[in-house]
Amino acid sequence: MSNGTKPPIEEEGSALRAFLVPVGAILVGVGLAIGVYYLVIDQQAASNTAAVFYELLGNQTEADNLRAGSGNTVVPKLILAAIALAVGLGGTWFFYIGLNAVVMRLGDRWRNRLLPWVFVGPALLLLTLWLVWPVISTIYMSFTQGAGVDNWEWALTNSSNHQMYINNFLWLVVGVGGAVGLGLLIAWLVDRLRGEALAKTFIFLPLAISLVGASVIWRFVYAWRPPGQPQYGLLNAIVEGLGGEPIAWIQTPDYRLNTFALIAILIWLQTGFAMVVLSAAIKGVPDEILEAAALDGASERQKFSRIIVPMIRGSLVMVSITVAITVLKVFDIVYVMTGGRFNTDVVANQMYTQAFQFFDTGRASVLAVVLFLAVLPLALLNVRNIRKQGMAA
Repeated sequence: MSNGTKPPIEEEGSALRAFLVPVGAILVGVGLAIGVYYLVIDQQAASNTAAVFYELLGNQTEADNLRAGSGNTVVPKLILAAIALAVGLGGTWFFYIGLNAVVMRLGDRWRNRLLPWVFVGPALLLLTLWLVWPVISTIYMSFTQGAGVDNWEWALTNSSNHQMYINNFLWLVVGVGGAVGLGLLIAWLVDRLRGEALAKTFIFLPLAISLVGASVIWRFVYAWRPPGQPQYGLLNAIVEGLGGEPIAWIQTPDYRLNTFALIAILIWLQTGFAMVVLSAAIKGVPDEILEAAALDGASERQKFSRIIVPMIRGSLVMVSITVAITVLKVFDIVYVMTGGRFNTDVVANQMYTQAFQFFDTGRASVLAVVLFLAVLPLALLNVRNIRKQGMAA
């Protein structure tokens, strides 16, 4: 062993790991083949696969029922799930271990070049298959499906779409400004409270609720019944208790009251996220700087606006972009509360309507591209901000 040769046990281990490469590749290939066959070629592949198992077990009646479409479909789905877990997890594990062993047997020069790609390469391949290719395919369909190029004319010139874009703009400005502004204010106010943890917990709790669940809750808050009837909506019960007339919060498009009512739901949900991130950033501001400002006669408001906010600008940008991306993709709230009626429609909801109610893939693809083009600059800005913060650190 002093002459640099590997012990026999290590050589056997390396050979075994190298053997795992083709095994893993075969398992991954089998999994992909089953997936392609199930999704593209044969929509009844799950039932047919289960039917084969029943035939092997001697249960020909159940196999025939599955092939006829009248059998129990739960078992086929469970069988496919088991195959997917075994092939996907097992094959990936074998593949990584074996490929790593092969690269480690190379010289230092090639090892250092190839080893990062062993782990990054499959992830990049999956990103290409599941992100890049769908984007290209969607752009292509926006010009070829349905009315073709006229899909874009409809998206850019239709007056109802203009109202929809205005709604999205209001969501972006009011939703992001409200959530981030309230989050920053609360983070600053509770920063040194004795019950800080408890206060933050209550404010953060709505974020644990799904958008659909929050919408259902707020439907009861905004519920309206004609004057003279009992008001079970919280807001209208308060208004009527104060001597006012009940207001149809969701059905009233005047001054876009219903759109602002929907935006309030998102602000309620996202304020907790903004508060937690910005609170951590505020705690990172050195106490020495704040104490020096206090000695110079700075008030709390001046310390907040001239010291804290500039020093946490990177976190503010990150939180604002994250909330903005969520706002641009908003769908659940609008779909549950109004379904896009009463002049509350947004791009994501209209995209769903065109795709799954009117079955117009061309117009749906156009709206998907519009949404992608709106989100892309924000994503790039977020990446730039993260890199800038990393360089500053």
